[in-house]
Amino acid sequence: DSLFQRHGAGTSAVAHVAGQVAMTTSIERPRLDFETNALGALNVLEAVRATCPAAAVLFSSTNKVYGDLRQFRHEEAATRWTLPDLPHGLDEAVALEFHSPYGCSKGAADQYFLDYHRIFGLKTVVFRHSSMYGGRQFATYDQGWVGWFVEQVLSGARFTISGDGKQVRDLLHADDLVTCYRQAAARIDACAGRPFNIGGGMASSLSLLELFAALERITGKKADFERLPWRASDQKVFVADTRAAAAAFGWAPRVGCDEGLRRMVEWVRERKA
Repeated sequence: DSLFQRHGAGTSAVAHVAGQVAMTTSIERPRLDFETNALGALNVLEAVRATCPAAAVLFSSTNKVYGDLRQFRHEEAATRWTLPDLPHGLDEAVALEFHSPYGCSKGAADQYFLDYHRIFGLKTVVFRHSSMYGGRQFATYDQGWVGWFVEQVLSGARFTISGDGKQVRDLLHADDLVTCYRQAAARIDACAGRPFNIGGGMASSLSLLELFAALERITGKKADFERLPWRASDQKVFVADTRAAAAAFGWAPRVGCDEGLRRMVEWVRERKA
Protein backbone atom coordinates (compact mmCIF):
# COMPACT_ATOMS: atom_id res chain seq x y z
CA ASP A 1 0.00 0.00 0.00
CA SER A 2 2.80 2.42 0.84
CA LEU A 3 4.38 1.88 -2.57
CA PHE A 4 1.11 2.83 -4.27
CA GLN A 5 0.70 5.84 -1.99
CA ARG A 6 4.15 7.15 -2.90
CA HIS A 7 4.03 6.52 -6.63
CA GLY A 8 0.40 5.89 -7.56
CA ALA A 9 -0.42 9.29 -9.00
CA GLY A 10 2.20 8.95 -11.74
CA THR A 11 1.41 5.32 -12.60
CA SER A 12 0.15 4.71 -16.13
CA ALA A 13 -0.03 0.91 -16.02
CA VAL A 14 -0.11 -1.85 -13.42
CA ALA A 15 0.51 -5.51 -14.33
CA HIS A 16 -0.63 -7.97 -11.66
CA VAL A 17 1.40 -11.10 -12.40
CA ALA A 18 2.05 -12.34 -8.83
CA GLY A 19 0.27 -15.39 -7.51
CA GLN A 20 0.22 -18.92 -6.21
CA VAL A 21 0.71 -20.88 -9.41
CA ALA A 22 0.61 -24.61 -8.61
CA MET A 23 -2.63 -26.60 -8.70
CA THR A 24 -1.08 -29.19 -6.36
CA THR A 25 -0.33 -26.50 -3.77
CA SER A 26 -3.87 -25.18 -4.03
CA ILE A 27 -5.22 -28.63 -3.16
CA GLU A 28 -2.82 -29.05 -0.25
CA ARG A 29 -3.27 -25.48 1.08
CA PRO A 30 -6.50 -24.00 -0.27
CA ARG A 31 -6.61 -21.09 2.20
CA LEU A 32 -3.11 -19.97 1.21
CA ASP A 33 -4.12 -20.27 -2.42
CA PHE A 34 -7.26 -18.17 -1.86
CA GLU A 35 -5.50 -15.48 0.15
CA THR A 36 -2.72 -15.18 -2.41
CA ASN A 37 -4.76 -15.24 -5.61
CA ALA A 38 -8.25 -13.96 -4.81
CA LEU A 39 -7.62 -11.66 -1.85
CA GLY A 40 -4.29 -10.54 -3.32
CA ALA A 41 -6.01 -9.50 -6.54
CA LEU A 42 -8.66 -7.58 -4.62
CA ASN A 43 -5.92 -5.76 -2.70
CA VAL A 44 -4.29 -4.70 -5.98
CA LEU A 45 -7.60 -3.46 -7.39
CA GLU A 46 -8.40 -1.47 -4.27
CA ALA A 47 -4.92 0.07 -4.25
CA VAL A 48 -5.29 1.11 -7.88
CA ARG A 49 -8.77 2.49 -7.26
CA ALA A 50 -7.47 4.58 -4.37
CA THR A 51 -4.25 5.88 -5.91
CA CYS A 52 -4.17 5.67 -9.73
CA PRO A 53 -7.68 4.97 -11.07
CA ALA A 54 -6.78 6.13 -14.59
CA ALA A 55 -4.03 3.50 -14.99
CA ALA A 56 -4.27 0.47 -17.25
CA VAL A 57 -4.57 -2.62 -15.02
CA LEU A 58 -3.57 -5.94 -16.58
CA PHE A 59 -4.18 -9.27 -14.88
CA SER A 60 -2.46 -12.61 -15.49
CA SER A 61 -5.34 -15.10 -15.33
CA THR A 62 -5.31 -18.70 -16.54
CA ASN A 63 -6.96 -21.13 -18.93
CA LYS A 64 -7.98 -23.13 -15.83
CA VAL A 65 -11.02 -20.84 -15.50
CA TYR A 66 -12.54 -22.96 -18.31
CA GLY A 67 -12.43 -26.25 -16.40
CA ASP A 68 -11.50 -29.54 -18.00
CA LEU A 69 -13.21 -28.75 -21.36
CA ARG A 70 -14.86 -32.16 -21.53
CA GLN A 71 -17.87 -30.57 -23.26
CA PHE A 72 -15.93 -30.44 -26.53
CA ARG A 73 -15.37 -33.33 -28.90
CA HIS A 74 -11.83 -34.70 -28.63
CA GLU A 75 -10.09 -36.99 -31.07
CA GLU A 76 -6.94 -38.98 -30.39
CA ALA A 77 -4.14 -38.83 -32.95
CA ALA A 78 -0.76 -40.55 -32.96
CA THR A 79 1.03 -37.98 -30.80
CA ARG A 80 -1.72 -35.66 -29.52
CA TRP A 81 -5.33 -35.07 -28.60
CA THR A 82 -7.18 -32.69 -30.91
CA LEU A 83 -10.32 -30.54 -30.90
CA PRO A 84 -11.48 -31.12 -34.48
CA ASP A 85 -14.37 -28.66 -34.24
CA LEU A 86 -12.12 -25.79 -33.10
CA PRO A 87 -9.37 -25.34 -35.72
CA HIS A 88 -8.27 -21.97 -34.29
CA GLY A 89 -8.35 -23.09 -30.66
CA LEU A 90 -10.57 -21.89 -27.81
CA ASP A 91 -11.92 -18.36 -27.71
CA GLU A 92 -13.32 -16.21 -24.92
CA ALA A 93 -16.90 -17.43 -25.48
CA VAL A 94 -16.11 -20.76 -23.79
CA ALA A 95 -18.21 -21.08 -20.64
CA LEU A 96 -16.41 -20.50 -17.35
CA GLU A 97 -16.17 -23.56 -15.12
CA PHE A 98 -13.74 -23.24 -12.23
CA HIS A 99 -12.08 -26.54 -11.27
CA SER A 100 -9.71 -27.05 -8.32
CA PRO A 101 -8.98 -24.46 -5.62
CA TYR A 102 -6.47 -22.90 -8.01
CA GLY A 103 -9.09 -22.54 -10.73
CA CYS A 104 -11.52 -21.04 -8.20
CA SER A 105 -9.06 -18.52 -6.76
CA LYS A 106 -7.78 -17.37 -10.15
CA GLY A 107 -11.31 -17.41 -11.53
CA ALA A 108 -12.56 -15.21 -8.69
CA ALA A 109 -9.72 -12.76 -9.34
CA ASP A 110 -10.47 -12.88 -13.08
CA GLN A 111 -14.07 -11.88 -12.44
CA TYR A 112 -13.15 -9.18 -9.91
CA PHE A 113 -10.91 -7.53 -12.49
CA LEU A 114 -13.70 -7.48 -15.06
CA ASP A 115 -16.25 -6.25 -12.53
CA TYR A 116 -14.06 -3.39 -11.33
CA HIS A 117 -14.29 -2.06 -14.87
CA ARG A 118 -18.10 -2.35 -14.87
CA ILE A 119 -18.69 -0.98 -11.37
CA PHE A 120 -15.78 1.40 -10.75
CA GLY A 121 -14.63 2.24 -14.27
CA LEU A 122 -11.09 0.93 -13.85
CA LYS A 123 -9.27 0.18 -17.11
CA THR A 124 -8.81 -3.52 -16.41
CA VAL A 125 -7.85 -6.26 -18.86
CA VAL A 126 -7.78 -10.00 -18.14
CA PHE A 127 -5.35 -12.31 -19.94
CA ARG A 128 -6.32 -15.99 -19.73
CA HIS A 129 -2.93 -17.48 -20.39
CA SER A 130 -1.87 -20.76 -21.83
CA SER A 131 1.64 -22.11 -21.13
CA MET A 132 4.40 -19.53 -20.80
CA TYR A 133 8.14 -20.22 -20.92
CA GLY A 134 11.49 -18.55 -21.48
CA GLY A 135 14.75 -17.61 -19.81
CA ARG A 136 14.61 -17.14 -16.04
CA GLN A 137 11.77 -19.59 -15.67
CA PHE A 138 12.87 -21.28 -12.45
CA ALA A 139 10.59 -24.26 -12.88
CA THR A 140 9.62 -26.98 -10.42
CA TYR A 141 7.75 -30.26 -10.68
CA ASP A 142 4.51 -28.41 -9.88
CA GLN A 143 4.73 -25.43 -12.24
CA GLY A 144 6.60 -24.13 -15.26
CA TRP A 145 6.36 -27.45 -17.06
CA VAL A 146 8.33 -26.46 -20.18
CA GLY A 147 11.33 -25.36 -18.13
CA TRP A 148 11.02 -28.39 -15.89
CA PHE A 149 11.07 -30.87 -18.77
CA VAL A 150 13.97 -29.05 -20.43
CA GLU A 151 15.96 -29.52 -17.22
CA GLN A 152 14.99 -33.19 -16.96
CA VAL A 153 15.96 -34.01 -20.54
CA LEU A 154 19.27 -32.18 -20.21
CA SER A 155 20.07 -34.01 -16.97
CA GLY A 156 19.43 -37.42 -18.49
CA ALA A 157 17.49 -38.43 -15.38
CA ARG A 158 14.34 -40.53 -15.50
CA PHE A 159 11.23 -38.45 -14.81
CA THR A 160 7.47 -38.84 -14.64
CA ILE A 161 4.55 -37.32 -16.50
CA SER A 162 0.85 -37.33 -15.64
CA GLY A 163 -1.48 -38.76 -18.26
CA ASP A 164 -0.70 -40.29 -21.62
CA GLY A 165 1.62 -37.54 -22.90
CA LYS A 166 -0.77 -36.55 -25.68
CA GLN A 167 -2.22 -33.56 -23.81
CA VAL A 168 -1.67 -30.36 -25.80
CA ARG A 169 -0.88 -26.77 -24.85
CA ASP A 170 0.19 -23.78 -26.92
CA LEU A 171 3.51 -22.32 -25.84
CA LEU A 172 3.97 -18.58 -25.37
CA HIS A 173 7.53 -17.28 -25.18
CA ALA A 174 8.30 -14.62 -22.57
CA ASP A 175 9.25 -12.09 -25.26
CA ASP A 176 5.77 -12.36 -26.78
CA LEU A 177 4.22 -12.14 -23.32
CA VAL A 178 5.96 -8.84 -22.57
CA THR A 179 4.90 -7.45 -25.96
CA CYS A 180 1.30 -8.44 -25.23
CA TYR A 181 1.19 -6.48 -21.98
CA ARG A 182 2.87 -3.44 -23.50
CA GLN A 183 0.60 -3.31 -26.53
CA ALA A 184 -2.55 -3.73 -24.45
CA ALA A 185 -1.46 -0.97 -22.05
CA ALA A 186 -0.75 1.33 -24.99
CA ARG A 187 -4.23 0.71 -26.43
CA ILE A 188 -6.12 0.29 -23.18
CA ASP A 189 -9.23 2.14 -24.34
CA ALA A 190 -9.73 -0.51 -27.05
CA CYS A 191 -9.54 -3.48 -24.69
CA ALA A 192 -10.54 -2.33 -21.19
CA GLY A 193 -13.08 -4.50 -19.43
CA ARG A 194 -12.45 -7.54 -21.61
CA PRO A 195 -10.85 -10.99 -21.21
CA PHE A 196 -8.46 -12.32 -23.85
CA ASN A 197 -7.15 -15.83 -24.38
CA ILE A 198 -3.39 -15.44 -24.75
CA GLY A 199 -1.01 -18.15 -25.91
CA GLY A 200 1.17 -19.19 -28.78
CA GLY A 201 -1.81 -20.32 -30.84
CA MET A 202 -2.21 -23.41 -32.95
CA ALA A 203 1.12 -22.89 -34.74
CA SER A 204 2.96 -23.14 -31.39
CA SER A 205 0.97 -26.01 -29.90
CA LEU A 206 2.73 -29.13 -28.68
CA SER A 207 1.80 -32.27 -26.81
CA LEU A 208 4.20 -33.58 -24.20
CA LEU A 209 5.28 -36.31 -26.60
CA GLU A 210 5.93 -33.71 -29.29
CA LEU A 211 7.82 -31.52 -26.83
CA PHE A 212 10.05 -34.43 -25.87
CA ALA A 213 10.73 -35.22 -29.53
CA ALA A 214 11.68 -31.58 -30.14
CA LEU A 215 13.98 -31.52 -27.10
CA GLU A 216 15.64 -34.77 -28.17
CA ARG A 217 16.30 -33.20 -31.57
CA ILE A 218 17.69 -29.99 -30.04
CA THR A 219 19.76 -31.53 -27.24
CA GLY A 220 20.73 -34.91 -28.65
CA LYS A 221 19.58 -36.47 -25.38
CA LYS A 222 16.87 -39.06 -24.81
CA ALA A 223 13.74 -38.17 -22.83
CA ASP A 224 13.45 -41.02 -20.32
CA PHE A 225 10.04 -40.90 -18.64
CA GLU A 226 7.29 -43.01 -17.14
CA ARG A 227 3.58 -42.29 -17.02
CA LEU A 228 1.47 -41.64 -13.92
CA PRO A 229 -2.34 -41.33 -13.78
CA TRP A 230 -3.97 -38.17 -15.09
CA ARG A 231 -4.14 -35.19 -12.74
CA ALA A 232 -7.61 -34.18 -11.60
CA SER A 233 -9.31 -31.70 -13.97
CA ASP A 234 -6.41 -31.75 -16.43
CA GLN A 235 -7.33 -30.48 -19.88
CA LYS A 236 -6.55 -32.80 -22.75
CA VAL A 237 -6.23 -29.80 -25.05
CA PHE A 238 -5.96 -26.08 -24.51
CA VAL A 239 -4.89 -23.91 -27.41
CA ALA A 240 -5.72 -20.19 -27.24
CA ASP A 241 -7.57 -18.59 -30.11
CA THR A 242 -5.75 -15.24 -30.10
CA ARG A 243 -7.74 -13.50 -32.84
CA ALA A 244 -9.61 -11.25 -30.38
CA ALA A 245 -6.31 -9.86 -29.05
CA ALA A 246 -5.10 -9.26 -32.59
CA ALA A 247 -8.25 -7.33 -33.44
CA ALA A 248 -8.39 -5.29 -30.21
CA PHE A 249 -4.79 -4.24 -29.73
CA GLY A 250 -2.80 -5.63 -32.62
CA TRP A 251 -0.98 -8.43 -30.82
CA ALA A 252 0.10 -11.79 -32.20
CA PRO A 253 2.81 -14.22 -31.05
CA ARG A 254 6.06 -14.10 -33.03
CA VAL A 255 8.48 -16.54 -31.41
CA GLY A 256 7.94 -20.05 -32.76
CA CYS A 257 8.42 -23.22 -30.74
CA ASP A 258 11.67 -24.26 -32.38
CA GLU A 259 13.36 -20.91 -31.79
CA GLY A 260 11.90 -20.52 -28.31
CA LEU A 261 12.88 -24.00 -27.15
CA ARG A 262 16.42 -23.59 -28.46
CA ARG A 263 16.75 -20.36 -26.50
CA MET A 264 15.28 -22.05 -23.42
CA VAL A 265 17.75 -24.94 -23.68
CA GLU A 266 20.66 -22.50 -24.01
CA TRP A 267 19.55 -20.60 -20.91
CA VAL A 268 19.19 -23.76 -18.81
CA ARG A 269 22.61 -24.97 -19.96
CA GLU A 270 24.20 -21.64 -19.01
CA ARG A 271 22.46 -21.68 -15.65
CA LYS A 272 23.64 -25.22 -14.87
CA ALA A 273 27.20 -24.62 -16.09
